[in-house]
Amino acid sequence: MPRAAVATFRLTPGRLLAAGCAAALVGTAAAQAGGDPLYVPDVSRLIPAARDKASLTSSLQILVVMTLLTVAPSLLLMMTSFARMLIVLVLLRQALGTQQLPPSQVLVGLALFMTFLVMAPVFGQINEQAVQPYLNDEIGQLDAIGVAGGHLRSFMFDQIEEAGNQQDVYMLYEYAAQRSVPETETISRSDVPTTALIPAFMLSELKLAFILGFRIYLPFLVIDMVIATVLVSMGMMMLPPVLISLPFKLLLFVLADGWHLIAGALMASVGT
Repeated sequence: MPRAAVATFRLTPGRLLAAGCAAALVGTAAAQAGGDPLYVPDVSRLIPAARDKASLTSSLQILVVMTLLTVAPSLLLMMTSFARMLIVLVLLRQALGTQQLPPSQVLVGLALFMTFLVMAPVFGQINEQAVQPYLNDEIGQLDAIGVAGGHLRSFMFDQIEEAGNQQDVYMLYEYAAQRSVPETETISRSDVPTTALIPAFMLSELKLAFILGFRIYLPFLVIDMVIATVLVSMGMMMLPPVLISLPFKLLLFVLADGWHLIAGALMASVGT
C-alpha cells in the first residue's frame, strides 16, 4: 500500500471524530434555538471573569497590594527617617570599637521601630485619609495614592527645611526642569516633582546623619587619643590603644546612659 494511502487511512478516523463532534454541537445548538441553524451559544458563560466584575476588581486589588509590598523596602529607605537612624547607630558602634556588637540585626530592628514611632503621625494621616476611604470604596486607587503621596511629600519638605538643605532641592529641580534657577526665584512645593524631591530628601538625611554621627564620635575619639598618648609616654608602644580604651569608653557610655540619650536625640531630630 502506498505511503500516501497509509497516511490518509491513519488520518481518516480523526477527521471523522472531529466531524461527528461538530455535528453534535450544531445539533445541540439548533435544538436549543428551536431549530434555528444560525443560533450561536453564549461562550461568555464559560468565562467567570466576564460575568463577574467583582473578581476582576479583587484581582486588581491583589495586584496593587503585591506591588506595594514589593516596593515597600525602597519606600521605607527613601521616604522616611530610617536611613538617618541606621547610619547614626552604625557610627556609634564604630566609635565604641565593639566590632560586631551590637549585631547588625539589632541595630536595624532598633532603627526600624524608632522610624515607625516617629512616623506614626504621618502614617496615621495616610491611613485615615487614604487607606480607609479606599477600602470603603469612597475614593479610587489613584486618588488614594495621591493623598498618601501628598502627606509623604509634606514630611520630606519639612525635614529638608528644618535641616536647612534647600539647596539640594534647587539643584535637583534644575536637573528635572532642564534649566537654571536664579537665586531670586522662589519655587513652591507643588513645582518640585517627586522624582527630584526624593533624592533631595535622601541627600539631606545623609548630611544630617553624618553630622549627628560626628558629634557622637568626637568624645570617644578624645578617649582614644588620651589613652594613646599615655601609652606612648609610658613606652608601651607595642600595646594597642584600643585594647585599653575600650573598657573606658564602655564605662563612660554606660554611666552616661548612652542608649537613652542617643535614642532620644534621634527621635527629637525628626520633627513631624
